Amino acid sequence: MLRYRDFFPLAADRQDSAGLGKGVPLSDLLPLGILVTDRSGKCLYSNAAYQKLCGWTGDELVGSHWTAMLHPQDREQAVRHWDSAVLGQASFVQEARLQPANGQLIWTRRNAALLTDNMPGHGYVHTVEDISVYKAHEQARRKAEEQLFDEKERAQVTLDSIGDAVLSTDIDGRVSYMNVVAETLTGFSRHEAIGRPLSEIFNVVDATTHKPTSDPARRAILSDSIVALEANALLVARNGMELAIEDSAAPIHNRYGAVIGAVIVFHDARFSRATTARMAHLAQHDELTGLHNRNAFYERFDQSLSLARRHGAQMGLLFIDLDNFKSINDVLGHNSGDMILEVLAGKLKSCVRAADTVCRYGGDEFVVLLAEIAQPDHAHAVADKIREAAAAPMLIEGHEVSLQLSIGVSVYPDNGETADELVKTADSAMYRIKILNRRPVAGSLPMVPTSLPLLL
Repeated sequence: MLRYRDFFPLAADRQDSAGLGKGVPLSDLLPLGILVTDRSGKCLYSNAAYQKLCGWTGDELVGSHWTAMLHPQDREQAVRHWDSAVLGQASFVQEARLQPANGQLIWTRRNAALLTDNMPGHGYVHTVEDISVYKAHEQARRKAEEQLFDEKERAQVTLDSIGDAVLSTDIDGRVSYMNVVAETLTGFSRHEAIGRPLSEIFNVVDATTHKPTSDPARRAILSDSIVALEANALLVARNGMELAIEDSAAPIHNRYGAVIGAVIVFHDARFSRATTARMAHLAQHDELTGLHNRNAFYERFDQSLSLARRHGAQMGLLFIDLDNFKSINDVLGHNSGDMILEVLAGKLKSCVRAADTVCRYGGDEFVVLLAEIAQPDHAHAVADKIREAAAAPMLIEGHEVSLQLSIGVSVYPDNGETADELVKTADSAMYRIKILNRRPVAGSLPMVPTSLPLLL
């Protein structure tokens, strides 16, 4: 136990070697606030430092309860803890806001210890320290931590909500982060993956050879630049499923600009690759019939022309028009018209060789390019075969339909040496045949051709 006379001797009784503090309590020379209270907490004595903290004189403080100086929000808890400490004759420690006379709040740390030395019912000596600066720093640190937490949470939510998988590594190539999409695609949870080598989690092989591809994170770290994943990359997931992926890896820098790791961003490329393949197909093919389109026809013509010239062969070109197609659409409807064009496309392909090209030139017009024919009669024979196939009845949405075609024929090199020349010649022949085929239409189906194509 502390004794009152030991803690508060007068300077008259004990002076320092320089004679300082003569007639002044030594407690007034201390930087800490000192307060002596009785058992109930009423002030018996206060030193100069405590009086300065409170903004009250020693006489004003005598008889007041020490909690009267506290901020009202801290006072209730302080009284409760004080009563508990007094009841157990225990020490008392508390941080609370002091509310001086000037109204400016001061954060303080109070330590109260039990006193003896002829004090009725004992009393307590309080040491009170101004910790406002510490509290300000603590508050600033807590605010910074909260802001950092908020930013990390916001980043986490953002990364988990985007469609791409995100995976990062440290400088040694060990996984340091994964978002939800990366967990889904790899089959590993974030908890399982963190700290493990990238190759165990991000197992990527070449789609053709199935050999491991180069580590994109390591390449990004060594080059200190963004690098693309290798082409035809397949991610082998934890369950063995292979998934086409694509995207890139980039280095991660610290605040001083040094590379400390890498981040890999990737996504399921099946859809994009399928879309790319479909776009490439549509660039060369008709969407409805699946036949080559006009652009592809000219490319195939150039290829066939090179072979024909090299081998001294001829080529045949058939320009085909479906007669009375407007009437078919009007009678059966456009859906049936589309079905007829699809069926006709299949019949055209069945009548030619694999080396030949069947093209939907536009609307109900088709072009057939016959590569390397021996003589013009071969082109006429194919035209005749096509007309017969088209005339065979077909069932379209409950209607039996036979088609009549007008076919114009031209031959390389007799009727031209370029695609445009041969198309123009065959188109003119087809038009003349269409005029010959034209006759009053009774408004009913089927329609049967009545004439052969002409070679102009």
